[in-house]
Amino acid sequence: MNLRAVFFDVGNTMLFPYPSVSEVCRQILSRAGHDRDLAAIESLMPLVDAYYEDRYREDDTFWTDEGETSGVWVGMYSLLARKLDIEEDAETIARAVYDEFGRPDRWRAYDDVVPAITRLKRSGLKLGVISNWDSRLMTLLEGIGLASHFDTVVSSADVGLHKPDPRIFELACDRVGVEPADAAHVGDHHYADVLGASAAGMVPVLIERHDGPGNGRSIHTLDALEAHLGLCGL
Repeated sequence: MNLRAVFFDVGNTMLFPYPSVSEVCRQILSRAGHDRDLAAIESLMPLVDAYYEDRYREDDTFWTDEGETSGVWVGMYSLLARKLDIEEDAETIARAVYDEFGRPDRWRAYDDVVPAITRLKRSGLKLGVISNWDSRLMTLLEGIGLASHFDTVVSSADVGLHKPDPRIFELACDRVGVEPADAAHVGDHHYADVLGASAAGMVPVLIERHDGPGNGRSIHTLDALEAHLGLCGL
């Protein structure tokens, strides 16, 4: 394998919500005059996540359209509000959650991200981002201080393509001047990242940050990425 580029997913691969989705929701609810216990909000997050996964399985093309993307967010967090017995303000609160997560200070990079991408860059590899995200992605990465590390950032809403469609991976490779067979993609979602990258002819790397150590087919930290890709000699 003549690896010339490595691409990364964003959410749960490089960034995590800060301090957590539940806490951000609690703060927004409180601002709207609806004080709720954090534990009660956290207990409903699996339901919110299931709403997203169901919508994703039903028609994942919403990631190619800004309005559709925000609509899914509003649906997710309107559901949360209603489960907390908030009806009248549900959609307003949900929209506020969407707006809040457009702010760079609501995200943090995992501790292993900057060291990993710095090592890869120094080895001469091209680096990029391929993400199912809205059009705020570049501004977000700039605000966090990560954008300058990448040769290209491809957001689904910006290019009208979404993972796992192989065309979004091919587009990213074309932007940095490499063939898909000479590139790897790291992400946390089997359907979007692993199947999509594989369909494009790239080397897929599944990162499972919250599911214990890697099992040979996946990694649980970017500290293990070079060894996983056989790059330790670079």
